[in-house]
Amino acid sequence: MKKRDVLTLRDLARADLDEVLSLAAALKRERAEGHLRPLLAGKKLALVFQKPSLRTRATFDIGMTELGGSALFLGPDEVQLGERETPADCVRVLSRLVDILAVRTFAQDIVAEMAAFGSVPVINALSDLYHPCQVLADLLTLQECKGALEGLHVVFVGDGNNVVHSWLLAAEKLPFRFTLACPEGFEPDREIFDSAVAAGAEVAVTHDPAAAVSGADAIYTDVWASMGQEAEAGDRERAFAAFQVNGELVARAGDDVAVMHCLPAHRGQEITDEVIEGRHSVVFDQAENRLHAQKALMVWCLAAGT
Repeated sequence: MKKRDVLTLRDLARADLDEVLSLAAALKRERAEGHLRPLLAGKKLALVFQKPSLRTRATFDIGMTELGGSALFLGPDEVQLGERETPADCVRVLSRLVDILAVRTFAQDIVAEMAAFGSVPVINALSDLYHPCQVLADLLTLQECKGALEGLHVVFVGDGNNVVHSWLLAAEKLPFRFTLACPEGFEPDREIFDSAVAAGAEVAVTHDPAAAVSGADAIYTDVWASMGQEAEAGDRERAFAAFQVNGELVARAGDDVAVMHCLPAHRGQEITDEVIEGRHSVVFDQAENRLHAQKALMVWCLAAGT
């Protein structure tokens, strides 16, 4: 069987997405009941991280442990990808030692190179271009709070970043609407957006957040300056000032709108305390669901029986 890498959500067909989300929901229910299935007993995960992390590291590490396996964390000081060690050499060594890798990096080319040279599955745990693991957890969260994904309207208020790119790819496969409301000059990658349109996805970009969120089922936001963009933080704060998710903006959506944020949050910038702590917030459900979605994804990648 061909090895299963997940570098973007394009690596999952619609049936695969459904399978991963269904297993994630089942694993979450079983965990709440105190039952953990050792679906990956004896398997070993390597976490190769160039960027700091709370949710990604914790959920992959705990997830593999709960599945009966073990995890090895390799931070930037140990590996120094592209400096001390090439991505190709790193993955060829690790492929002889572990069963699966999760890579959290800057350039998408790095995770792609590791998938190309590795003989075990490679998961993109975040790059500057895509964040598939986050959006899998988000889809699981919306299924829980809305009952189904079909027909929903998800509005992202903020930067056309890696999370947005993964939402665009999800919209290629699932029948929901996705709208990005961003300042001019902060649109998503044009090729990724055009590909989603060509695939028949119902996606749009606007520069009017108030109009965008009217009737939305979910309002999503993220930090205005991501890791690696710290030098632009001041300029970005001025550009995004009118794109804050606050009580006034949320009130323009439906009464049952879900408010989402992938964390970490800069409270008082892209989102207010009132909203992130309010009754519409599912932010911490999203954070927890990283665990369940990634457990299911690892099982899928290793083609383990359920």
